[in-house]
Amino acid sequence: MEHDSHTPWEFNGSFYQPSAFLMMGIPGLEALHPWISIPFCALYLSALLGNCVILFIIRRTPSLHEPMYYFLCMLAITDLGLALCTLPTTLGLFWFGVRRIGFDACLTQMYFIHILSFIESSVLLAMAFDRFVAISHPLRHPAILTRSTVLKIGLAIVLRGVLSLLPIPFLLKRLTYCGRTELSHSFCFHPDIMNLACADIKVNVFYGMIVLLSTVGTDFVFIVLSYILIIRTVVSLTTREECLKALNTCVSHICAVLVFFIPMIGLSMIHRFGKNVPPLVNTLVAYTYLIIPPALNPVIYSIKSTHIRQALLRALCRKRGSHW
Repeated sequence: MEHDSHTPWEFNGSFYQPSAFLMMGIPGLEALHPWISIPFCALYLSALLGNCVILFIIRRTPSLHEPMYYFLCMLAITDLGLALCTLPTTLGLFWFGVRRIGFDACLTQMYFIHILSFIESSVLLAMAFDRFVAISHPLRHPAILTRSTVLKIGLAIVLRGVLSLLPIPFLLKRLTYCGRTELSHSFCFHPDIMNLACADIKVNVFYGMIVLLSTVGTDFVFIVLSYILIIRTVVSLTTREECLKALNTCVSHICAVLVFFIPMIGLSMIHRFGKNVPPLVNTLVAYTYLIIPPALNPVIYSIKSTHIRQALLRALCRKRGSHW
């Protein structure tokens, strides 16, 4: 029998592996996908433009060449990566109805989505540590967080994400798949792919849980501990003005932490324990997790950071003056 190149299955003895998965948009609202794509386009545009502006401003402003803004650059680069990972498949589905994604392409997208998510978690931890040192030990801050130290932290963050998630695609490739090929989202997510297998997935579940707890879980715990220590330091300050000034430097970071961790924890809980959660809720939480933080983080830091706001205004004034 001649093999049909369009069939979603490849047969190899008792081993079945899909040649492609079918992505889903927003359940029940498929007819409205072209209209729904408008806010998605706005969010993606905000993410791409906003993070590029943050990188440009920090690069062009020598006074911002400090650890806090180096970590902000790392956050902006990570957010750009997250937006670019999901943009082609999401807008391709909403605009052109392209649902099919190759098996290997899906695993590749999934790998980079999870790596960038873990990197973002670690960068937020590094930013919390920077705030703790700046508030608790302001005189030692330049000596503790030198440029080379920040670079080493950045490399360690990337290596941790890359190496801890390296086995995941291979663990998925070893599974036998049968029956359903429909994913829950317009992008590839590890629990989503894993649940389509008809083989024993205990190893995948165990390894995924261990990696999640040892990376993102640990990061979140240390961020909370950092802020407990920051609050202890702030409370010991003599005047109310000093307290408010110290806390004000943390507001944008706290907002970024909440915007990232709340949807991520919610999505993880839904995939593991929310069998009866409506598909629409699952979809909305997933989009909130992957699209909202990259779009909002530049806005949060531009509004709350006086230095970035002033640098942006100076850049706009210089550009406007050059046209006269």
